[in-house]
Amino acid sequence: MTSFKNRILSAARLDARLYEEVEKDENAITQAMAIVILSSLAAGVGSITKGGMLGVAAGTITAIAGWFFWAYLTYLIGTKLLPEPQTKSSLGELLRTTGFSSAPGMIRVAGIIPGLTGIIFFIAAVWMLVAMVISVRQALDYTSTLRAVGVCIIGWIVQVIIMGILFLLFGHPLRML
Repeated sequence: MTSFKNRILSAARLDARLYEEVEKDENAITQAMAIVILSSLAAGVGSITKGGMLGVAAGTITAIAGWFFWAYLTYLIGTKLLPEPQTKSSLGELLRTTGFSSAPGMIRVAGIIPGLTGIIFFIAAVWMLVAMVISVRQALDYTSTLRAVGVCIIGWIVQVIIMGILFLLFGHPLRML
């Protein structure tokens, strides 16, 4: 079995074989969740001057909920709305692969360097999006990367709309703590 550190590095290198490996490894769910937590903690530390420790805690909780919700949306969109003939997947497979797609977000810890926060967070966001597309393509057994892009975009739009509605109804998570 590949070590956790090697899996993180392979995920960050956008290695499709790694995403195929964790898709099949039902025990990788704990590692996937750990990557989501580490990535969100890195984001919190990288932006601690703006949100403080409360921001780190709220960001971590929001990241875990967002990961589960986006994986669920991706599962529904990818298997019900836009499947290819060979598409066969489960929510667990999407949770594992998309969790690993958060690995590039760990660089956000470097956002603590004054003046670099914005650029580092932008690079991390693009890198994580590319990893998400690869993870979706592998988990849904797509032959088309463009279809995986479509699934990610549709899921992201739906998630943004729902999160926006929730923020309007309940306020920003930091105000609730």
